[in-house]
Amino acid sequence: MSPRKSFEWTRPHPWHGLDVGREPPCYVHAFIEITPFDRVKYELDKQTGYLRVDRPQRTSSLPPTLYGFIPRTYCGDRVAALMPAAKKGDSDPLDICVFSERPISRAEVLLNVRVIGGFPMIDGGEADDKIIAVLEGDNVWGEVADVSGIPAAMANRLRHYFANYKILPGEAVTVEVGAPYGAERAFKVVEAAVLDYAEAHPD
Repeated sequence: MSPRKSFEWTRPHPWHGLDVGREPPCYVHAFIEITPFDRVKYELDKQTGYLRVDRPQRTSSLPPTLYGFIPRTYCGDRVAALMPAAKKGDSDPLDICVFSERPISRAEVLLNVRVIGGFPMIDGGEADDKIIAVLEGDNVWGEVADVSGIPAAMANRLRHYFANYKILPGEAVTVEVGAPYGAERAFKVVEAAVLDYAEAHPD
């Protein structure tokens, strides 16, 4: 086969050009935007597919895990319906946090991960779930099938980050983060986000 036929000359868009993963809703892809070492919040530029500097981290709290999104997902009406207190979905790809024993210190990498749970989060009235996953094949976390297998201290650290990463003294609190939910509900959220994407971005 000609080399010209064996790959795309243009880079696939991380949100639209990559697939969800090999066996959703359990085994999915995670495109990483931020690592635990980043003091700046990077976010996907939806138009170009490259990472854009969103803002410096506003507090001393840094993300305790890898953080990104699941390709070809969208937080729309179906995702919002799973969180009765939400007015609507946040119209972004579904966020995902990934536990890895070995440090992964660079972003814009694609991981094969296993979904184990999530956090129900409402930001400004919008559903903004944070799916929790483990790196597939990881020596420490790879066999964890549910968020109950993660030490409570680590789950609490992750919840604390999302509850506080936007807060500055004197500003109103707009974020609510509930207790973690298990794999069964997380699968429903992923499935809803895949269907929301298909509706919002039909091929």
